Amino acid sequence: MRCLRGLLAVSGHLAGRHVPATTASASPHSALFVRALQILAQAGPVRLQKLSAPDSGIVEVRLERPEAKNAIGKEMIQGLRSAIEEVEADATANVALVLSSLPKVFCAGADLKERRLMGPSEVREFVNSLRSTFSSFEALSIPTIAVVEGVAFGGGLELALSCDLRICGEDAKFSLPETGLAIIPGAGGTQRLPRIVGRSRAKELIFTGRRFDAMEAVTMGVVNYLVPAGEAYQKALELAREINQKGPLAIKMAKKAINEGVEVDMSSALAVEEECYEQVLHTQDRLEGLAAFAEKRKPVYTGK
Repeated sequence: MRCLRGLLAVSGHLAGRHVPATTASASPHSALFVRALQILAQAGPVRLQKLSAPDSGIVEVRLERPEAKNAIGKEMIQGLRSAIEEVEADATANVALVLSSLPKVFCAGADLKERRLMGPSEVREFVNSLRSTFSSFEALSIPTIAVVEGVAFGGGLELALSCDLRICGEDAKFSLPETGLAIIPGAGGTQRLPRIVGRSRAKELIFTGRRFDAMEAVTMGVVNYLVPAGEAYQKALELAREINQKGPLAIKMAKKAINEGVEVDMSSALAVEEECYEQVLHTQDRLEGLAAFAEKRKPVYTGK
């Protein structure tokens, strides 16, 4: 996949975006070759896209399975895992947006049609893989922002909960309906939701499996921002741009300090903070930040 992306970049294409060629014309054969590469790059239920300047450093992980409302099956899990690996390996990535290319649908949850064909051991393997995939999302060193328009049910909500921030449109609908199917949220829902909304509220939502709307989601703290329908992406992009301007190493260390610190006692948490601060103390970016402040200009951070 990385080799393919390299070829697309050289050809002026990336994940379906065309960059005008600098030459006057291209041969029909080369045009067909590039088109074939585009089709290959777009195949699959998950598409990774890097934004170009002035938004370099922002990447998008797009869910693209329209025939099943982005229901999560084995292929989508593999696509998500591949995207996570590529983002973590990309030293230029500073913020990741997780979104759907489908209107009014973020993710309908697990693919129950696929699951009906699985035996108990296959189901266990699938759910364990989904849980570890979302944990890997949560563990990404850079900030992640879920962009929710429309429905986010079951595994779709669990995916959003594994992100650092969540933005939703006013038509968004959420639920963890698993108990209605005689199972429980098994991809982190029983653990991440109570850490966000509190134990009692999480129990109510999971025990009943009821749907809740965007207003209730923002009131409970499930999402950070509620915006008019169709504008969640723009709000998420604004936040990503703000984060993208900050020192990338500082953002990574801040995320690590928060994530690891909240899981331990205060004394241990402060030790985590000290360790993370030490990581940014001797960086070029820290000196650049001080210089820019003194010179009353915007800093230019390099992540070093």
